[in-house]
Amino acid sequence: MCENELKSKIWIIFIAMLISVMSINSQANEPIYTTKRVPAEWEPQEAIWMQWPGFWEKDYEITFANIADIVSRYEKLHILYHSDQIYSDAQKAIRNIEADPQNKNIHWHEVPNDNAWMRDNGPIYVINDKELRIQNWNFNAWGGAFGYNIPFNLDNSVPDKVGEILNMPVDQIDIVHERGNLEFNGSDTVILNWSTLGDPSRNLNYNKKQAESDLKEYFGVTNVIFIEGIPDGDLTKGHIDGIARFIGQRTVVVVQCTTQSLCRPDSKDAELYDGAAKIIGEAGFNVIREPIEGFVRHNGKMFDTNYMNWLVGNGFVIVPSFGNLDTDFSAKSRIESYFPNRDVYLIQMLGSWAAGGGVHCHTNDQPAFSISK
Repeated sequence: MCENELKSKIWIIFIAMLISVMSINSQANEPIYTTKRVPAEWEPQEAIWMQWPGFWEKDYEITFANIADIVSRYEKLHILYHSDQIYSDAQKAIRNIEADPQNKNIHWHEVPNDNAWMRDNGPIYVINDKELRIQNWNFNAWGGAFGYNIPFNLDNSVPDKVGEILNMPVDQIDIVHERGNLEFNGSDTVILNWSTLGDPSRNLNYNKKQAESDLKEYFGVTNVIFIEGIPDGDLTKGHIDGIARFIGQRTVVVVQCTTQSLCRPDSKDAELYDGAAKIIGEAGFNVIREPIEGFVRHNGKMFDTNYMNWLVGNGFVIVPSFGNLDTDFSAKSRIESYFPNRDVYLIQMLGSWAAGGGVHCHTNDQPAFSISK
């Protein structure tokens, strides 16, 4: 063997050994467990957050007081208020229902905001490589659906303010979307309505293929389920939390029209809900249908008794009530079967329902930090 060939072989052996050592060191420095996911709502929570109603949403105060009273019995509650006057009004509203606005579980923060729907402009919490982070998706007041003069700049900065309060990192996501249109199973799947995310008033020239890629990247999911369609009169363009909700990793509850509801079984809304149930079922999930068993009148308008907009917390579930004893009682019984280890409360909130949403829309849950699934 010539000298050059010997040197060449020695060099090859040396490089191979170096690569092997580098690989071993790299493996030794890797974290034992890494993941990216959005915890499911039924997982342990650190707190729930709300933005107390201001001048334009004053008639929600009794509803908010009742929500605050129930939540604070079970877990920490953070309440943002826009001004000293709103803080004073909030204290009074809670005292008026004989609850304590200064109990140890309620934490008040003076943070300027524009609306009382913190589900939509508030943070999305993502566990990313052993760290809980906040995502701040752009918010433009539901694509101007309630009027282009509705302010939203203060709401758009609320996740940043929450990050400052919690000393938590905040990632800016340059896509307009609302948390009320995202349902997570805490593992591999997100369900959402494309009619909302793909709305040109929110995201011009955005397509499903790009959206699917973005959602997988930002949330760590491998399965993106799009339903599509806008329920009659829904100015949010069909937030998923009024249509389909996870109650377990493999089980989804989907609303259903009946002969007792305004949305008849042969209506366009029924087609939307039945289509959603079919898409979700074909994706491999167990589907339970949640029937709309009646309707109510409020301020001259009629509304289906759709109870889907519930909030799940540590040991409790709060459900919008319609003041219809028959449908309220029936819905409470069903939802207790969905969440058998939680106390279920109904709160009458027709005022906010007529404006576009219920208790889930008014709240934003902060998960307890955990990397376990």
